[in-house]
Amino acid sequence: MSGSNKVLIGKIQGTHGIRGQLRVIPFAGDASSISQLKSVFITSPKGVMEEFSVVSAKPNGKRVILTLKPFDNINQVLHLVGSEIYADRVALPKLPDDEFYWSDLLGLQVVTSDGEELGELVDIIETGSNDVYVVKHDGREVLIPALEDVVLSVDLAAGRMTVSLPEGLLDL
Repeated sequence: MSGSNKVLIGKIQGTHGIRGQLRVIPFAGDASSISQLKSVFITSPKGVMEEFSVVSAKPNGKRVILTLKPFDNINQVLHLVGSEIYADRVALPKLPDDEFYWSDLLGLQVVTSDGEELGELVDIIETGSNDVYVVKHDGREVLIPALEDVVLSVDLAAGRMTVSLPEGLLDL
């Protein structure tokens, strides 16, 4: 969805209770970005994007409990589990300078502080303590911890992320 006005903001992890609520993993580090939305877009298993009004979105630890119109029963939302959630970019709150939406990071070229090309950031794994960036180049995959002392800079305009890898990371 890059280049689109839709931004990937989370993934539906499961249901919550029996009243049609959804447990969502937010992809912006902070549940408040989802909590402020009036509507979201969900891609159906058939690939069709549908818009739903947000009734409520409440932080629950690192997750968000999301209630959407017209759902009020667990059986109505089971088919949504595993789906990605998008929002209009203009509806999203501005993030602090050191935070980014996942969809803005995917596709960046990753280089070391020495100028070594590591490849393209193709996926982000949410681990609980910190995210892990999956970088691929020529069939090789490098997993880079998304930590302040590892990620030196992100330049969205240039499409580049500069990292300082922990000793021995490329030897794995």
